[in-house]
Amino acid sequence: MSCCKASSFARFLAAILLLIGAALGILHYLDFFTKTYTETRTIDPGHAIEREETPVPPVRFTDITKAAGISFVHTNGLTDKKLLPETMCGGIAVIDFDNDGNPDLLFVNACPWPASPQRRQEDLPTLVLYRNRGNGTFQDVTKETGLNVTLYGMGATVGDYDNDGWPDLFVTGVGGNHLFHNSPDKSRKEGRRFVDVTATAGVGGPGGWPAQPVGDFFRWDQPICFSTSASFLDYDGDGKLDLFVCNYVHWSPAYDLSIGFKIDGKERMFGQPKQFEGAVCFLYHNEGNGKFTDVSKESGVQVFEKEGTDETARLRPVGKSLGVIVCDADEDGWPDIFVANDTVRNFLFHNRPGPNGTRVFREEGIYAGVAYAQGETRGAMGIDWAPYYRPGCNALLITNFANEPDTFLCQDKLKRLEFSDVAKPEGIAGPSRVPLKFGAFFFDYDLDGRLDFLTCNGHLDPSIRKLQPAQNYKQPAQLFWSKPEEGFEPVTAEAAGPDLFQPLVGRGCAYADLDGDGDLDVILVGNGGPALVLRNDNQLGHHWVRFQLQGDGVHSNRSAIGARLILETKDGEQRREIAAARGYLSQSELVATFGLGKTDRIERVTIIWPGQNAGTTVLDHPAIDKQHMIVQGRK
Repeated sequence: MSCCKASSFARFLAAILLLIGAALGILHYLDFFTKTYTETRTIDPGHAIEREETPVPPVRFTDITKAAGISFVHTNGLTDKKLLPETMCGGIAVIDFDNDGNPDLLFVNACPWPASPQRRQEDLPTLVLYRNRGNGTFQDVTKETGLNVTLYGMGATVGDYDNDGWPDLFVTGVGGNHLFHNSPDKSRKEGRRFVDVTATAGVGGPGGWPAQPVGDFFRWDQPICFSTSASFLDYDGDGKLDLFVCNYVHWSPAYDLSIGFKIDGKERMFGQPKQFEGAVCFLYHNEGNGKFTDVSKESGVQVFEKEGTDETARLRPVGKSLGVIVCDADEDGWPDIFVANDTVRNFLFHNRPGPNGTRVFREEGIYAGVAYAQGETRGAMGIDWAPYYRPGCNALLITNFANEPDTFLCQDKLKRLEFSDVAKPEGIAGPSRVPLKFGAFFFDYDLDGRLDFLTCNGHLDPSIRKLQPAQNYKQPAQLFWSKPEEGFEPVTAEAAGPDLFQPLVGRGCAYADLDGDGDLDVILVGNGGPALVLRNDNQLGHHWVRFQLQGDGVHSNRSAIGARLILETKDGEQRREIAAARGYLSQSELVATFGLGKTDRIERVTIIWPGQNAGTTVLDHPAIDKQHMIVQGRK
């Protein structure tokens, strides 16, 4: 080859390499949406270990949304500007706000941005509260209960923070959070009304909406609070509920618009979280007088890392928190906090003694094995805890982005903060890989005594198929049945009916026994679309028992959040823990349900009440197939 030809060939080869490099760069940039460039080469597909197939029992879920009178349609404020909060919202909370024994439903709504076309105040979307009439139907009581409030809502948590016997409500959102106190309605006999006490309580969070209307909201470049999931908990054991709040990213509309990218150079897509700086979580201590103190910094729930090795290097907030579950993971009597973070490591805040008799948290996610999945960060969304999902083993479920399997962590030894990812051997990794998972919860839907789990799924962008034809914007939920021996089996429409698997842009989800028949019904929320309420039509003839707990308001909080229950039968042991948040932006009912299968006798139930020196209650041979109301200190 001549020197000239060699030179031409070299230039041709360099051009080819340059084009390849550019293409790879584009793929990397689109990684948030496609997840096909790096992950499919570095992560094992995660097929289940071969084992004998066990048939899934037939338990049908029936869509009763319309028949029940629920017409809620979620508003996400979607515009052609595609701001990140628009695709992340949609929570649900189960709350028996009137204490009639029937679980009511609170749907968290968003709203148009301030720069959107003006609408009459009465036409703006609000929170929506449905009262359960107890006859299979619900009544919209939003206006009369004072919750016809317009805000850019994300999620909610429920708990009786003032121990007056009535559950209160905390709602997170973009532009600030809101605490609603459940109060008597003087205008209606025996009526209840929610009063916004955020300012007095001091839990609104920093960085709210602009103080004055601005000419163009989308040019606003100052940070706006972007809170997501939250949970009531009594972290210091004083009998009063404190408040933990997740925050997603350092966000403003102007910055969001500055980092977005487009399909084919034309259509804008949502920005990816990797392009946003992280945020820190909030922890508010309940002072007992209707006020809370922000103890986020001194309590250890704010996580920072240096951007460099120099002593003067800037501290950067680490978290991009979306989901939270509070549980006593090491069974030492003090609640710990697990946080699911999007594209950065997950947190485990271990509750430990602090100075002068206080309690503080130490972040131990890396040491405990919960920070990463297979050594890498994932797009973590929802999270839940399953005590004793197998005899002698607790589990932590974290839902992840599309083309990333669910993270399923087994606590290797009880009372020790050591976890291993067992999604692959449990048969979860392969089936859960493709969808984009948000909401999640463990529940025993067939009442056989083993905890199953559900995830609520849906993608981020309506145009996702232009980038990835194998993906859909609307996606069906996934239900995994726990096998008798080992592993989980994906449940199909043949076993559960087609209604549960209606495609939606799934975000929050929750469970509750809405009709009082002992089995657990399901509520799914679609971002920018209608909700689904699904009745569990279990006809297997399995026995069950349910426990509603009430603390004494002195040693334990009235909601009994943080209580642990241990049920013993001749077949073994089951456990539950009362939590004020599960999955993503959502809260399920606070009643503990145990499936008993064919077992018709309970030997013993032990209730470990939350709080310092709160004690235990032991129930011998409680009746089956009924719900028990257990009041602390009352025989």
